[in-house]
Amino acid sequence: MQYGKVIWAKFVERPNRFVAKVEINGTLETVHVKNTGRCKELLLPGVDVVLSEADNPNRKTRYDLIAVEKAGLGLINIDSQAPNKVMAEWLATQDFDYIKPEYTYGASRIDFYMECQGQKYLLEVKGCTLERDGIGFFPDAPTERGVKHIHELIKAKKEGYWAGIAFVVQMPKVSEVRPNIETHPAFGEAMEQARAAGVQILTLGCTIKPDSLTVDKKRISGSF
Repeated sequence: MQYGKVIWAKFVERPNRFVAKVEINGTLETVHVKNTGRCKELLLPGVDVVLSEADNPNRKTRYDLIAVEKAGLGLINIDSQAPNKVMAEWLATQDFDYIKPEYTYGASRIDFYMECQGQKYLLEVKGCTLERDGIGFFPDAPTERGVKHIHELIKAKKEGYWAGIAFVVQMPKVSEVRPNIETHPAFGEAMEQARAAGVQILTLGCTIKPDSLTVDKKRISGSF
């Protein structure tokens, strides 16, 4: 996926989960943060961040904060909308006969429904931005919705669907994602239940540039 105009800035503070204060060429500016997660290990005072200029000139905030430079790792895309966009682009290059985003199954909206030669597929997408010692972890904050979706996928698998969870790694170098059981033990338990039920786990590493996020074909694990 490609962004429009982007610029670099210095992170100052995050008054709440929706906005941040950054410094652009010595001027303090309030920007929208495109991730409501904690990102506390990333958004540190003084770090370099990437901003994307908003399309709407009448919006209260002119820029969206989309990426953060992490020492020792590199540029991390934190745009929570990016994983689904990247996944949609990648799925379009696969051999599916039909692809529908935001598919209602049970009491949930699953990110993607696909069909191929009569087989029905359900795929839930998770963006990973939390890294420790070269390994990715998800989630960075408790997600009851995420646990609910996993149980829906387990049910779908029993009903004959191909069911899967895809972790889109919005970081360089990282190719493995583990459940963050310290933050949300129930998510880890649900993942174990999913594996046991035959739900497939995919991990898609990405190439991150200030103005783009694309799947790195060399860092894909799992398959349809």
